[in-house]
Amino acid sequence: AAKEKKADTVIFDDELSPAQARNLEEIFCCKVLDRTQLILDIFAQRAKSKEGKLQIELAQLVYLLPRLTRMWTHLSRQSGGIGMRGPGETQLEVDRRRVQERITRLERDLVEVRKHRTIQREGRMRQHWPVAALVGYTNAGKSTLMNRLTHSEVPAENRLFATLDPTIRQFRMPNGVRVLLGDTVGFLKKLPTHLVESFQSTLEEVAFADVLIHVVDSSHPQRQQQMKAVDDVLRQIGAGDKHTLTVWNKADRVENRAALEREAAGVAHGVVISAQTGEGMPAFFAELTTMLAAWSMRVHLKVPQSEGALLALLSRAGRILEKKYEGNDVELNAHIPPFLRGKVAPFIITSHGENSGITVGGKTAGAVDDAGP
Repeated sequence: AAKEKKADTVIFDDELSPAQARNLEEIFCCKVLDRTQLILDIFAQRAKSKEGKLQIELAQLVYLLPRLTRMWTHLSRQSGGIGMRGPGETQLEVDRRRVQERITRLERDLVEVRKHRTIQREGRMRQHWPVAALVGYTNAGKSTLMNRLTHSEVPAENRLFATLDPTIRQFRMPNGVRVLLGDTVGFLKKLPTHLVESFQSTLEEVAFADVLIHVVDSSHPQRQQQMKAVDDVLRQIGAGDKHTLTVWNKADRVENRAALEREAAGVAHGVVISAQTGEGMPAFFAELTTMLAAWSMRVHLKVPQSEGALLALLSRAGRILEKKYEGNDVELNAHIPPFLRGKVAPFIITSHGENSGITVGGKTAGAVDDAGP
């Protein structure tokens, strides 16, 4: 078929060994690409940041190293042999050494990238806001959902792997709670192991999130297989047990809505939405609010004004619902994150448990936006 169509490239939807690729090129008399090489080529075209380019180059070189022999086969045939080693083989050894040296250098560079990313993450943690990470199969609509939630303009295109470089934004829930949201590279089935390893610094953002938002392309005929592929990758990176909100996106493109609603109802936390049109977003916020409820606690406090540092921390990291001054004290009703509970314990008048005081569709009466816009 390849000869009949005069194809110059044949692509296999699986990873080929170097020997298999070499034999197939002899059979087809044209270039042969396997699944991994095609994915790496696409990733290389999409990468924009320095980190993304480093990760792609590392994955490409790790893939290339055992395949250098295949690249030099034609040269050794043309040059002939000198004893047990031909000119092609000598150059092959040089190339192997250079590739290995470059791999070592890239790995060192990416260690520094991971350190920098860790510092950034620790800085975000000091803001004491819950963190959600968007995950999903490639082209499921993660960036479109991020743009709707954060009112930003992250590139959202109808193509595979449009997002390679992780993006962190913040948005405010209808009840006023701030959330940090991360957009990550799209997953896919049979994701090459060395590609996952190369993207470790990027995928770590998923592992450190408080909640995962798994975006599913509802209109795709193989959505169940895609969901399984995402779950497989999450387990591979140690995030398989994360609290997950499953979002059946692109509902505006689905004809059998009843079946889709039944599918979403079958999981612990699932909603049907269209990130493009905004359909289903109230249900999305309600479900996410429920999942984040355990993250905060409502308390009634009486704090001395002399505790200026604690009052500033409460305003910055908590959400002040009501505040009034009584003599030398400040009386507060507030939602606070877990790390603040020990700090405010001596000043608690009453607490309402982890799930109280959360509203959806509007801010709690008397809310004061101390956190700023």
